[in-house]
Amino acid sequence: MLHLVSEYFKALPIHASTQLTTHNEGQILFLSRFKVSRVNLSRELNLNEIGEITAFGKECNISTEVFVHGSQCLSFSGICYFSSVQSGNSGNRGRCSQPCRDRYITTPAGKDYPLNLKDISAFVNLPDLVKAGVESLKIEGRIKKFDYIYTVVNSWKKQIQRFYSQQTISKDNSELYRVFNRDFSNSYLKGEIHRDMFIDDPRDHSLKHLSEINKNGTGPVTESDALKLYADKEEAKATIEGLINQVSIAKAPLVFKLAGEAGTPLKVWVETPDRSFQLESGIKLSHSGTGALTESMVLRKFKPPEETAYFIQELDLSGLEGNLFIPLGELSSLKNKVLYLLNRSKEIVSAIEVPLPINHREEEVAPSLSVLIADQKEVDQFKEGPADLYFQLPGGFKNECSELKDLFLSHKDLIPWFPSVLIGEDYHAAVDFLEHVRPPCLVTNNTGIAYEACRLGISWIAGPYLNVVNSFSLQGLKERFNCKGAFISNELSKDQIKSIRRPADFKLYYSIYHPIVLLTSRQCLFQQVTGCEKSMIDETCIQGCERYASITNLKGEELFIEKTIANYHAIYHEKRFLNTDIIKDLPGMFSSFFIDLMETSTTTKTGVDKKGLVQLFENLIDAIPEADQELKRSIFPTTHAQYVNGI
Repeated sequence: MLHLVSEYFKALPIHASTQLTTHNEGQILFLSRFKVSRVNLSRELNLNEIGEITAFGKECNISTEVFVHGSQCLSFSGICYFSSVQSGNSGNRGRCSQPCRDRYITTPAGKDYPLNLKDISAFVNLPDLVKAGVESLKIEGRIKKFDYIYTVVNSWKKQIQRFYSQQTISKDNSELYRVFNRDFSNSYLKGEIHRDMFIDDPRDHSLKHLSEINKNGTGPVTESDALKLYADKEEAKATIEGLINQVSIAKAPLVFKLAGEAGTPLKVWVETPDRSFQLESGIKLSHSGTGALTESMVLRKFKPPEETAYFIQELDLSGLEGNLFIPLGELSSLKNKVLYLLNRSKEIVSAIEVPLPINHREEEVAPSLSVLIADQKEVDQFKEGPADLYFQLPGGFKNECSELKDLFLSHKDLIPWFPSVLIGEDYHAAVDFLEHVRPPCLVTNNTGIAYEACRLGISWIAGPYLNVVNSFSLQGLKERFNCKGAFISNELSKDQIKSIRRPADFKLYYSIYHPIVLLTSRQCLFQQVTGCEKSMIDETCIQGCERYASITNLKGEELFIEKTIANYHAIYHEKRFLNTDIIKDLPGMFSSFFIDLMETSTTTKTGVDKKGLVQLFENLIDAIPEADQELKRSIFPTTHAQYVNGI
């Protein structure tokens, strides 16, 4: 039987969310090492991909959950920095301020909201999801009003009940259109990624939907139609609010009665508004001991924890003989039994005190420089330098695999850099590459590749888009996956980074110069900007398309859209990130500082060639006087606002 979950009520500490970007089987295996029991799959997957991952998950005792109703993200799940860069509200941590919904200067394609997607609704796909083996459906609830949550959850609940009782579904989704929506699309699920997924208006679509219905019937929407819609909405809100007011969240009263005399067990009666039960101690009462059974001591010992739904209303000690004692451990045991019964015979999980990891920071560490390139012609140009040389691998891996094998087999010191998103055949091609090349070290932004590297005994580094922000993540990666080092997220400020503790024999990395990726998308980003002759993305788009464009918001900030061969669409901030302050701010913390030399469209200009840039950064790390100022003169304009503001 399917479970129905709303984000509004959801608290699943052992479930993996969309922020973990689950696109492939390796990522399921990665999560299984952490005893995860359910994975919320990324929203961009189609039904075939969902079915394959779900079947594999069941082999690992991991069930899947699929997002079926609510706001649709333009970005691949879990790797969006748009909100974080613009406002410090990290979308990867559930605080998105939705800048993709903003208005922009009208694009050549005539769109004012070129990044705005319709909402997802898989209302008619319920049988397909059941067939795919999905066990839980997720409905958006965060930051939504009560009438939205009630209406959507109730509609889906009735749909599920109808399916299981009658083996049929309703195709009438009119109730879903009566609450906030941006119109609906299920195109990702169908595997049909096309321009109809966009809507050039981020506001509530309810009235427009009514107008569209009337155009198919009696004509355009009238003022009276609109007033009736608003009146119906207000009436529905009042009805739902009335139902909510009937639900009490007040704590239920408990009555405790204690009785006993020396030489007999302590008897405890507990009464709640709907039931009662009796317990006895396993140790007999006595007239001597370390703590008398006074009212204050009993209240202190039996008081339910704050997170329970009860409070002690009455304590009756009239049945107790005076001056009685019982070991405090026995009272604690009785209290735990009471809590167990109050919790419907389920164990109460006590709060766990987790000690902070030990900081193994070496104050005298001399950091090195690491460099990322993506052009095979540049390999020979940089391979003789003192810096570690990384090579960016594509997301569309399957058609590039053979050529990439040859490149790395002929350049043994070249370090592969794996992207965040590897789906289906591209993921399997990447695993095949690993098994044939077996590089001595790699950097990965994909946890599936991390799992495979651990399995093959390959040293690996957690890339910056795995978004590591705390000491426990580092400890977990090292202990569970033999990870040798990790990039610290560029979302963090200086003070936030300062608190991170390095595990023993573990390297920390930080990117000090790179283009700022705001988001990466499976959708075509040019259809709403410059237009595209294709209405739908097909197999040739990822492998063959190469385009550039820009959009400007109403604040005058320019964003750059880029699609390169064998990669997904991406949006970049107008300036590159440059942070030279961290080298002197946090001495001894980082093993290596990283620079990204890949060519992307931004307003940042450089006054020297790439080899000259590498030399300037080496001078900076070697603390050569004036190196910082020379870098800032050679690279302009740049930003390091994230390092100042954090999240």
